[in-house]
Amino acid sequence: MLFPKEPPISSTPPAPAPAAAPAPVVIQTTSGGGGAKIGILFGAVIALVGACVYLFYQINQIQAQLASTRDDLSTEIARMNETSSVSTQTSRRTIDALTKDVEKYRAQAAQLSGQAKVEAEQHADQLASRLQRIQEEQGKQVAAVSNEVSQVKDTANQATQKIGEVSNDVGTVRTDVARNRADTEKLIADMKSARGDLGVQSGLIATNASELAALKQLGERNYTEFKISKTKKNAPQRVGDLQVILVKADPKKNLYSVTVIADDKRIPKENKTLDEPVQFMLARATQPYELVVNDIKKDFIAGYVAAPKVQQKRN
Repeated sequence: MLFPKEPPISSTPPAPAPAAAPAPVVIQTTSGGGGAKIGILFGAVIALVGACVYLFYQINQIQAQLASTRDDLSTEIARMNETSSVSTQTSRRTIDALTKDVEKYRAQAAQLSGQAKVEAEQHADQLASRLQRIQEEQGKQVAAVSNEVSQVKDTANQATQKIGEVSNDVGTVRTDVARNRADTEKLIADMKSARGDLGVQSGLIATNASELAALKQLGERNYTEFKISKTKKNAPQRVGDLQVILVKADPKKNLYSVTVIADDKRIPKENKTLDEPVQFMLARATQPYELVVNDIKKDFIAGYVAAPKVQQKRN
C-alpha cells in the first residue's frame, strides 16, 4: 500500500516572534509627586523583564517539542517507506506470478481450443463418412427396390399376358366343353336302354369307351370299369363292391359266363351276350346292379359295372 509523502520538516527551528515593544514611558515633570512616578516606572520595567523571560522559556519548550515531533515523523516516514517498498515488491511478485499464470492458462486454452478443433473436425469427418455410407446404402436399397419394381412390372406384364392366354385357353376350353357337351348329349341321345336279364328296365347302355365317358358325365350311376381274364383256379377278381369269376368266353358267338359273388352269395350268369345288361340285386341297394361286357376275347372279357347312387346300410 502506497502512502502519500509527507512534506519534509526543516531541522531549523522557526524564528521566535518579535516581542512587543514596551510602551513608551511618559515622564511628566510636574511639580510635586515626582517620587511616585519614578516608582511606577521602575515597576513597569520589572514587569517587562519578567514577560521577556517567560516568553524565552516558552520558545525553548516549543523548539524542544518540535524537534521531538520531527524525529518521530522521520522514524514513521522511514518505516512507512520500508513498508511501502516491501508491499510494492510483494505486489510486483504477485503481479508477475499472475501474469505468468494468465499466460500459462492462455496457452492451455489455446491448446485446448486447438485440440477441441481437431476433435470437432475428426467428429465431423466421422459424421460425413457415416452419412456417405448411409447414402450409399440407401442408394443400393433404392436401386434394389427399383429393380424389384421393374421385375414386378415385368411379372405383372407376363401375368397379364398369361391371363390373356389363359382367357383364350378358357374360351377354347369352353368351346371344347360346349362341343364335348354337345357330343355327349348326342351320344346319350343315340344310346338305347334295354331290359335286363331280371326283367327290370335298364338305364342307358354304353357300348364303347366314349359312351361310357358320356354316362360318367351324366352322373346318374357309379361306373367301375374292369378287365377280367380266366384263371386256372377260377380265382375271383374284385370289381367295385363285387367279385367276379370268369367261367368261359366265346368270342365267335360273343357269349360269356361269369359267377358274381355278392352278399356272401354266388350268383351264376351263363351265356350272356355282348352289351347285355346283366342284373343282380344286393341288399344294400333298392335298384339292381348291372354288369355290361363290351369286349369278348378268348378267356377274356372287358366292360363295366353300374352301381346305384343311393346305397343302404346293412342291418
